[in-house]
Order: sequence, then structure tokens, then C-alpha cells
Amino acid sequence: MNRLLRPLTLLALPLLLLSLGSAQAMAAPTAAKPASVSDTERRVTPQPFDARYRLEVSGWPNASIEHRLIRDNHHWQSRMNASIAVARGNERSRFFLTPEGVRSVNYASGYSLLGIGGDYRLGSDELSELPDRQAALFDLSLSALNGSCQEEAGCRLVYQDHRGREESLDYRVHDRETLSLPAGEFEAVKVEVMDPETPDRTMTFHFHSELPGLLLAVDYRRDGKRKSRLRLTSLDTPLDTQAP
Repeated sequence: MNRLLRPLTLLALPLLLLSLGSAQAMAAPTAAKPASVSDTERRVTPQPFDARYRLEVSGWPNASIEHRLIRDNHHWQSRMNASIAVARGNERSRFFLTPEGVRSVNYASGYSLLGIGGDYRLGSDELSELPDRQAALFDLSLSALNGSCQEEAGCRLVYQDHRGREESLDYRVHDRETLSLPAGEFEAVKVEVMDPETPDRTMTFHFHSELPGLLLAVDYRRDGKRKSRLRLTSLDTPLDTQAP
């Protein structure tokens, strides 16, 4: 069974979005061309943000989610926290941008369901070849915003899960669209992620069109029916203080 579809995983959905597992059967996916630093600075510039969400999962209580992107000198830190009455999850990653893409420095996470859980860490040695999934989520959004994935068959992103195991996902970038959310109205970049081993299950990400790494909404569907969804409820960002 796909790890994303287990109850605890669904509760910590934004922390485990990149745990869809290998998608080896997709027709000729290719690695997206990394967005260079110069391209990133010209087209979309990372900015700190503090976002809050509501996660709704069929058969489970709603969860509150917080996602923060913080600038730390030449590095960025991505932090996510999720909590409901019976479960909690937290995940953080420290990374920086290079001409070849996102480079992870360290990663830590912790999860608990009914008091049972674990803590996980990855250091610079473990992350020297592949990014952790928080950094990979940022890299995925950057690729979508900069148009790095132009292949009709889709593209592939390879990363490490919280235990340091290699994973990959295949995705396609779709046209931009406008979303009306509790936090307001936003232009979004739509990215569809599929596991060809379970074609009845799909994930749809909507990323902010100007803020790399910022999820606006996520939908998970099985047999065409929505089983869970994530929606942005509030957002604090430097863009809010810019003069019109």
C-alpha cells in the first residue's frame, strides 16, 4: 500500500506530500531542468512566508497546519507543523540554492499518533546526493513556476524520504488558474502527481504563482472522489506590505 494513503500519513499530508513512492511505469518521464539561480532571481524570487492551512481527511478530524519559510543568511529553512487531538507531526529542512538546483543541508522530523511515533534526522553527508522531501517540495514548485518541466510525458523528481530512502515522483504542470480560498483569491500553478501503479489515485497541487514553496491547495482523489483536501486559511508575507 502506498505510504501516503495510510491514516497517519494522511493526517500529516503536507509533511508527507512527497511520499507517493516510485512511479516507474509512467511513459518516458524526464528529469526537469534545474532552475539556475540567475533564472530564479529573474523570474521568481524566494520570499519568507508564514502560511496556515486546514486539512480535511475523510473519516478523521480536521487538522491545523502551519508552514513557514525563513531566510537564514545564505540558507532557507522550511518548517511544517501539523496537529489534531490524536496526532502531531513536524518537519524542517535547511537548504540553499545553487546553479544546479536546491541543495539540502540538514533535515529533521517527528511524528506521533496516540503517543506512539518517532524522530528522524538526515545530515549533510546523507543529503549530499539527493534532497530531503521538504527541499524537494520547494524544488518542485520552483520547477513549476519557472517552466522547467516542458515534457508532454511529464517529469520526474528524485528525493529522500524521512528515513533517507530514495523516492521519486512523476508530475505534469498544467495551466495557471485562479483559486478562491479562505485566505483570499490567488493565481495558482497547477501540478498533477500520479502513481501509475494505482491510476485510480491522483494528487493535485496548487502552488502560489510568485512565492516558491508556498502551497495554496492540495487535493487527493481516489476513483474520482475527493478523499482529502488542504486549503490555505491565512498568509503573512513581505508581499503583503508592498505598496500597490
